[in-house]
Parts: sequence; structure tokens; C-alpha cells
Amino acid sequence: MKPTLVLVGRPNVGKSTLFNRLTRTRDAIVADIPGLTRDRHYGAGRVGDKPYLVVDTGGFEPVIKEGVLYAMAKQTIQAIDEADKVLFIVDGRQGLTAHDKIIAEQLRKSGQKILLVVNKTEGMTTTVVTAEFFELGLGDPCAVSAMHGDNIHELADLALADFPEVVEESASKHPKIAIVGRPNVGKSTLINTLLGEERVIAFDQPGTTRDSIYVDFTHKDKQYTLIDTAGLRRRGQVHETIEKFSAIKTLQAIEDANVVVLILDARNEISDQDAHIAGFILETGRALVIAINKWDGLDEYQRATIKSDLSRKLAFLSFAQLHYISALHGTGMKKLLPSIDIAYAAAMADLPTPKLTRVLIAAVEKHPPPRGGMSRPKMRYAHQGGSNPPLIIVHGSMLNHVPETYRRYLENTFRETFKLWSTPLRVDFKIGHNPYADKKPAPPTEAEARRAHSRRRRNRKKYG
Repeated sequence: MKPTLVLVGRPNVGKSTLFNRLTRTRDAIVADIPGLTRDRHYGAGRVGDKPYLVVDTGGFEPVIKEGVLYAMAKQTIQAIDEADKVLFIVDGRQGLTAHDKIIAEQLRKSGQKILLVVNKTEGMTTTVVTAEFFELGLGDPCAVSAMHGDNIHELADLALADFPEVVEESASKHPKIAIVGRPNVGKSTLINTLLGEERVIAFDQPGTTRDSIYVDFTHKDKQYTLIDTAGLRRRGQVHETIEKFSAIKTLQAIEDANVVVLILDARNEISDQDAHIAGFILETGRALVIAINKWDGLDEYQRATIKSDLSRKLAFLSFAQLHYISALHGTGMKKLLPSIDIAYAAAMADLPTPKLTRVLIAAVEKHPPPRGGMSRPKMRYAHQGGSNPPLIIVHGSMLNHVPETYRRYLENTFRETFKLWSTPLRVDFKIGHNPYADKKPAPPTEAEARRAHSRRRRNRKKYG
């Protein structure tokens, strides 16, 4: 599993700015206003040599026992309990405050690993700005500037130094299938139906599953691992202490899987939370199959409404296969595992370079990329850069001017040609290096210099 780094600190010390730096996104709202972040915010870390998850939290006010600040403090405490390491953020320009000391005491009681991060240190002497924070007794502080990006790579390496390298599953392994969705949509029931036995607890009450459960089974001489996960609620609705680990465990299960089966409840409209779960699956690049559960007993109007909601709210998942099922009664289940096999094969597909290049050249001839300034981007060849999800790297010149619409055109062309259904597909561009760009022209020989001098003399005489 990927380690989880949780960012904790009082309001307006730069936690969200650091979150955006570590994830290389703008997902967290940043402004010079205390208390802007309230709920926990999860993201995939992209700075450093090891994969990890980052959790942004609201300003920590552990002494307040009522109101919205108390609710925010509960969210932060839950995030601390989920952490593999806590990054305690303090403000180097304001210096050590009484509020920082209260938070440090709370963190010591948690028993978690803590890394003290002194933010906003741009233009300051490191030894001077960090000196007073040794008083907290949390070890050597790490001075950074989240706004300017100073020492962010060093911070990531230091935070992840205690964790082993995450070994990625090779293509020869059997597929891991994560079953995810909101509480009480029938995830455990679906697994029991696939297995033909009561392997996991299924009960008509939200939140029965508390942790991710891995189940190995064989079907028609093929081996699979099913991962039953806790239902993902809105973060503001997670109140019970026993549920505090559910969200991060589910996100880790998605990261660990090869194929994700997203279960939706046909008797409830598709919510923003369903779209958020789908967005995280897409961001991680996992192959996806969508199962609309509890389809039995619905009339034609209800079914048409659900299909309309799907096409409107989950249009960005048009590559995924859809199945309308009843996990309880077993209807519509026969095609689910074959679709999972197709998704896994597409995610792990081996794409030969010659065929990729031929498809690229044909696509460019059919629809050339638009001009970027005075020149048109030139695409020379393509090769595969990875799998799960498939990554295709296109080489050429002026590719930094290729618009996003043309990237999607290439993705759709490769998907249709190689039949890469039910998996995200990524196309990256790599600009070739000009070997002569850095070379200075050789100085002229003596004969060339004499000839140039003679030409200049003749031109002066001719034109005065």
C-alpha cells in the first residue's frame, strides 16, 4: 500500500499550497484567508521518487469544542489517525506560537510519526528561521517555501525515507478487482454472488464493511482477487470513530487494484459523491466496469431516468462498459466477469511500436494537428511508455503547441484501433532534442575570411 502523508497545522500556514505542490495540481483552494479548507482533501503525491497519498486538512483548533471549528478539528483528528506520517506545518515568518505548542502536544499524544515543516522561509537563513522550533521537541525542522517551491523535493524524500519502495504488480499477475461505491449499494452482496457463498457480511444497513477485504477465487480456471471495500461517504458525514479509516482504505484499494467495479444504486439518483469516486478512479488510471445494481423491480420510466443520469453526469466515463444487474437475485451477472477480463486485458495490453507509429501517421494524414504559431506540430513516431493504464508516447517537434482536443482525438484513434475498451488511455508528447542546437558555428578558415573580405570590397566599390 502507498504511505499516507497528512498535512496538519493551524489556519493559514500554507497547508493547501503545500498540498498543491506535492500533488502538482490546483485541487486545493488557496487564498490568504484563514479557515478556507474545512473537509479533508485526498490526492496522489507526484513529487519524490516513491508513490504516496497526501491528505490536506483544515486549520486545526483542538481547544474549541463547538461549532464549525470543532467539526473541522474532528476531521483533522480522523486524518491524523489514518496517517502513516504527519507533516506538521508551521509559519516561519510568524515564528513559534502558543497555538503551535498546543497542536504539537496533541500530535505527540497520537503516537504517529511526525515531521516538522517550517513554511514560508523564502529569502531567509535556514538555521535562523528554524532555531526556535526546536522547542517543540519534534526533531529537526525542514525549512520549505510551498509558494515558491523551495526544498519541496527534499521534503518529499525526507518524509518518505522510512517507507519501503512500493512494488508494482507485473502484467503476469492475476487481476485484482476492487468493488467500490457508496454505502449500501450492494458491494458485499455482489461479491457473495460471484463467489457463490456468504464470504463477506452483507446486511441491509449502511457501513457494514469497515475495512478492505481481499478474497481470492477461481472461475473457469482463471484466478482473481476481489477487494470488498467500505462505502465512501461524503467526508462531512463520517462521524463514528470506527469509520474513520474507511475512506483512505478504499482509496488505497483502488490504487492497489487493476480493475475497479463501480457499483451504483439504480433506486437512487447518481450523486456528486458517485462522480467524485469515478473521478478518483479515472485519476489513478484504473480500468473500470460500471454495474447498476438493484435494477430488478424498476419500471420503464425509472430505468430511462437512470440511463439519462448516467449519460449526463458520468459522460467522462464513456469508455467503460455498463451492466444492469441485481446482485441479490443474480440477474445480469453472467457478463460481468467477461467484461472484467476485457478491461484487464486492455489495461495490460502490449502495443508494438511499428503498429503504433503506423496508426499515428494515418491519424495525422486524416486530420493534421492545427498550427501553433507559424509552424505546424510534426509527429514522427509513437511507442508504449507503460501499462495499467496504457501510456503512448508520441515523439516529434513543436508538440508543446498540440491542443487538448487533438490529444483526445489521438486517444480515441488508438483506443478504437487496438480495442482498448474499459480502460483510461493516456497520450503524452515528447519533443525531440536538436543535436545542433547548442553547437556554435566553426570559425571561418583563412581562405574563407579572404574571400568574404574581397566580396565586401567589391560591394563597396559597386554600390558606393
